[in-house]
Amino acid sequence: MIFKIRFTFFLLLLCQFISAQSDSITKLKEVIISDSNLKKFSSSQSIQTISDSIINTNQPSLTSLLNYNTVIYFKENGLGMTSGPSFRGTTSAQTAVIWNGININSQFLGQSDFNTIGTRDFNSITVKAGGGSILYGSGAIGGSIHLNNDLNFKKGFSNHLFLSAGSFNTYSTNYRASISSDKLSLQISISRNSSDNDFKYPGNSNLRNINGEYYNTSMNTAFGYKINSKNTLKLYSQFYDSERHFSLTTPTASKTKYDDFNTRNLLEWESRLGRFTSKLRVAHIGESYKYYPSITSDFFTFGKVETAIVKYDLAFDVNDKIKLNSIVDYSSNKGHGSSINDVRREIGSGSLLLSHLVSEKWDYSVSIRQEITDNYGNPFLFSFGTRYLLTDFYRIKLNASKNYRMPTYNDLFWEGSGNPNLKPETSYQGEIGNEFFLKNFSVSLTGYYNDIQDLLRWVPSESNSNIWRPENTDHVKTYGAEVLLEWKTKISNHNFTVNGTYAYTVSKSKQLIGGESVYKQLIYVPYHKLTGSASYNWTKLSSYFQYLYNGEVYSTPFNSKAGIVKAYSVANIGADYDFGRKNSFKLGAQVSNLFNKDYQPVISRQMPGRNYTIYINLNF
Repeated sequence: MIFKIRFTFFLLLLCQFISAQSDSITKLKEVIISDSNLKKFSSSQSIQTISDSIINTNQPSLTSLLNYNTVIYFKENGLGMTSGPSFRGTTSAQTAVIWNGININSQFLGQSDFNTIGTRDFNSITVKAGGGSILYGSGAIGGSIHLNNDLNFKKGFSNHLFLSAGSFNTYSTNYRASISSDKLSLQISISRNSSDNDFKYPGNSNLRNINGEYYNTSMNTAFGYKINSKNTLKLYSQFYDSERHFSLTTPTASKTKYDDFNTRNLLEWESRLGRFTSKLRVAHIGESYKYYPSITSDFFTFGKVETAIVKYDLAFDVNDKIKLNSIVDYSSNKGHGSSINDVRREIGSGSLLLSHLVSEKWDYSVSIRQEITDNYGNPFLFSFGTRYLLTDFYRIKLNASKNYRMPTYNDLFWEGSGNPNLKPETSYQGEIGNEFFLKNFSVSLTGYYNDIQDLLRWVPSESNSNIWRPENTDHVKTYGAEVLLEWKTKISNHNFTVNGTYAYTVSKSKQLIGGESVYKQLIYVPYHKLTGSASYNWTKLSSYFQYLYNGEVYSTPFNSKAGIVKAYSVANIGADYDFGRKNSFKLGAQVSNLFNKDYQPVISRQMPGRNYTIYINLNF
């Protein structure tokens, strides 16, 4: 099986080297490098791009950015602690994080910790709702988050420095430099975030967050070189190192800590020849952790995975309206750890994609994908989407797809508990979107339905309730509606912007109670989530207000009233002034949890009350 996967992949790969060697004297133009397939084959789904101004006004973690500006709900175990999303009522492992086109979800857990991802290292962050397994593989069931370092081939040089200091000895630093010409493009970013995180509990000055300190450091590099008008090389690299002391739920609990060290490297060769565009990507992803059950001891448990990825994308423009893509990719994982013996998994896949612009008002896309693996089944996936502009201010969109999530290393190989016979989750979903847009106002309303089969979850063993094992047990149905709106206006030098999101989510898991099958809401999935923001800019003064409401959630599978986490609302406010003349030099302040609300996203996981941040934002 492994030989067949490798042979088939490299046979299809040969055309890269046949078509790439071509020169030209065509004048070079400015080029913005981004995830082109996201734009070409996801237009029938809901896509939200987070602007630079919004990124800069939020805290540096991806959790904070998305929590206050999207429909995604986050199960956050305290400020700076582990954080997982629930996108359209799915689990944390059913949201894929895509770094410059590569899925970087953990091979151990199948998910990403959104408090380990800094937002200021990227110049493009996009949120796509709904299935995306055709393009991005395992985990893209609820949606996907896209982190991109776009390269600009236009002469220029810029520097950006962000410094902030806040309550609980919280400090943040980010430096970004960019230099480019018509042949070269280079971006470098360095970030450092740290906090004592020892806040007092709101309304109870006798209690304080204990053992919550953390730090993280990251470095990102993106480099592009245009060999000639037909061929371009791009290199992306990221290093991330962090240490977190997990906050205690009781003063007498053991003090623990968790270390992360992750590396990501991606080399891409893009070649254009006539109507053909080929992209060859070679990536290496390193993932490792150490968990200390007691910070006073040198003993730790650990895990480490090395992943190699080769991906080849060949696009053919049949004409101005019809575009074809074929994608072949191969990945190999090697992992080991304290509770996992040396294991290896290899996956190969092939995809075909078609997009057709029938007219200026109507387009559609069709995609299929077949995977070949050595240890968990060979899923066949499909996707169909279309959109039609009915009037100058209204567009309707339809999308249907089959997606999947494969078992993780922990699911398959955890010593004494892993189950090598697990099947991948499969998801059949459909959605209908309605977009209304006027000169200064736009609103998107999307309804969706998602049927998930063979849901993976860990349950107590029949022979010993203290031992948990993974099984394909649940049947989950999720459905709901999402609203995104934006309003902008300008009166003389006064600029006003209002943004809002709302999500109504039903996510029911099949359970057997008293011999009857009933459906219960999944834990930590609120029926209602609402966000709103308003910003005002006048010449050199900028200000904003944010609001977040999360409805109550259940913390137990049987939805007991004793396990309800109460609904909460939080507001933030901030402002800055640009003192610069030739260059931008902004001095600003933020107040988080403005009304000093006492709330817990997770039972016994307290969040801070009112806290303050001052910052300097310098562009030169």
